[in-house]
Amino acid sequence: MPLKWEFPGGKIEDREQPRDALRRELEEELGIRAKIDHEVARIQHEYPNGGMVELRFFLVREYAGEIENRIFKDIQWSMPQDLPKYDFLEADLTLVRDLAAGKLL
Repeated sequence: MPLKWEFPGGKIEDREQPRDALRRELEEELGIRAKIDHEVARIQHEYPNGGMVELRFFLVREYAGEIENRIFKDIQWSMPQDLPKYDFLEADLTLVRDLAAGKLL
Protein backbone atom coordinates (compact mmCIF):
# COMPACT_ATOMS: atom_id res chain seq x y z
CA MET A 1 0.00 0.00 0.00
CA PRO A 2 2.27 2.71 -1.31
CA LEU A 3 2.49 6.21 0.13
CA LYS A 4 0.83 5.26 3.43
CA TRP A 5 2.60 5.93 6.71
CA GLU A 6 3.55 2.94 8.82
CA PHE A 7 5.67 2.09 11.82
CA PRO A 8 9.03 0.41 11.21
CA GLY A 9 9.11 -3.36 11.51
CA GLY A 10 8.17 -6.37 9.44
CA LYS A 11 7.45 -10.05 9.23
CA ILE A 12 8.75 -12.54 11.75
CA GLU A 13 10.98 -15.11 10.09
CA ASP A 14 10.90 -18.84 10.85
CA ARG A 15 12.11 -19.63 14.37
CA GLU A 16 12.43 -15.93 15.19
CA GLN A 17 10.98 -14.34 18.31
CA PRO A 18 8.99 -11.07 17.91
CA ARG A 19 11.56 -8.93 19.76
CA ASP A 20 14.38 -10.40 17.67
CA ALA A 21 12.41 -9.71 14.49
CA LEU A 22 11.91 -6.06 15.44
CA ARG A 23 15.58 -5.70 16.37
CA ARG A 24 16.57 -7.12 12.97
CA GLU A 25 14.05 -4.99 11.06
CA LEU A 26 15.17 -1.77 12.77
CA GLU A 27 18.75 -2.57 11.81
CA GLU A 28 17.73 -3.28 8.19
CA GLU A 29 15.33 -0.34 7.78
CA LEU A 30 16.91 2.38 9.93
CA GLY A 31 20.47 1.24 10.62
CA ILE A 32 20.09 1.24 14.40
CA ARG A 33 20.75 -1.37 17.08
CA ALA A 34 17.70 -1.12 19.33
CA LYS A 35 17.03 -2.32 22.85
CA ILE A 36 13.50 -3.73 22.63
CA ASP A 37 11.40 -3.17 25.75
CA HIS A 38 7.94 -4.54 26.59
CA GLU A 39 5.03 -5.04 24.21
CA VAL A 40 2.60 -2.10 24.35
CA ALA A 41 -0.08 -3.31 21.96
CA ARG A 42 -1.18 -6.28 19.87
CA ILE A 43 -3.70 -5.70 17.10
CA GLN A 44 -5.36 -8.13 14.72
CA HIS A 45 -6.73 -6.55 11.58
CA GLU A 46 -8.61 -8.02 8.65
CA TYR A 47 -8.48 -6.07 5.41
CA PRO A 48 -11.52 -5.99 3.08
CA ASN A 49 -9.70 -8.30 0.62
CA GLY A 50 -9.60 -10.96 3.33
CA GLY A 51 -5.96 -10.51 4.31
CA MET A 52 -5.35 -10.82 8.05
CA VAL A 53 -2.41 -9.38 9.99
CA GLU A 54 -1.40 -9.46 13.62
CA LEU A 55 0.70 -6.48 14.62
CA ARG A 56 2.78 -6.32 17.79
CA PHE A 57 4.13 -3.01 18.98
CA PHE A 58 7.05 -2.74 21.38
CA LEU A 59 8.53 0.17 23.28
CA VAL A 60 12.04 1.18 22.22
CA ARG A 61 13.67 3.60 24.67
CA GLU A 62 17.28 3.13 23.67
CA TYR A 63 19.22 2.50 20.49
CA ALA A 64 22.75 2.84 19.18
CA GLY A 65 23.71 4.31 15.84
CA GLU A 66 22.44 7.16 13.71
CA ILE A 67 19.00 6.75 12.18
CA GLU A 68 19.17 6.59 8.40
CA ASN A 69 16.35 6.07 5.96
CA ARG A 70 17.29 2.86 4.17
CA ILE A 71 13.98 1.83 2.56
CA PHE A 72 11.16 4.32 3.09
CA LYS A 73 10.05 7.21 0.90
CA ASP A 74 10.28 9.41 4.01
CA ILE A 75 10.69 9.10 7.78
CA GLN A 76 9.37 11.45 10.43
CA TRP A 77 9.65 11.90 14.20
CA SER A 78 6.34 13.13 15.59
CA MET A 79 4.70 13.76 18.92
CA PRO A 80 2.05 11.11 19.72
CA GLN A 81 -0.77 13.68 19.58
CA ASP A 82 0.26 14.59 16.00
CA LEU A 83 0.08 11.04 14.61
CA PRO A 84 -3.58 11.26 13.43
CA LYS A 85 -2.50 13.93 10.91
CA TYR A 86 -0.70 11.25 8.87
CA ASP A 87 -2.33 8.84 6.43
CA PHE A 88 -1.45 5.57 8.19
CA LEU A 89 -2.13 2.03 7.06
CA GLU A 90 -5.59 0.94 8.18
CA ALA A 91 -4.15 -1.74 10.49
CA ASP A 92 -2.16 0.92 12.41
CA LEU A 93 -5.09 3.26 13.12
CA THR A 94 -6.06 1.77 16.50
CA LEU A 95 -2.51 2.23 17.75
CA VAL A 96 -2.35 5.75 16.29
CA ARG A 97 -5.54 6.76 18.11
CA ASP A 98 -4.41 5.17 21.40
CA LEU A 99 -1.00 6.86 21.25
CA ALA A 100 -2.57 10.23 20.41
CA ALA A 101 -4.97 9.87 23.35
CA GLY A 102 -2.11 9.07 25.74
CA LYS A 103 -3.42 5.57 26.48
CA LEU A 104 -0.19 3.59 25.89
CA LEU A 105 2.79 5.67 26.97
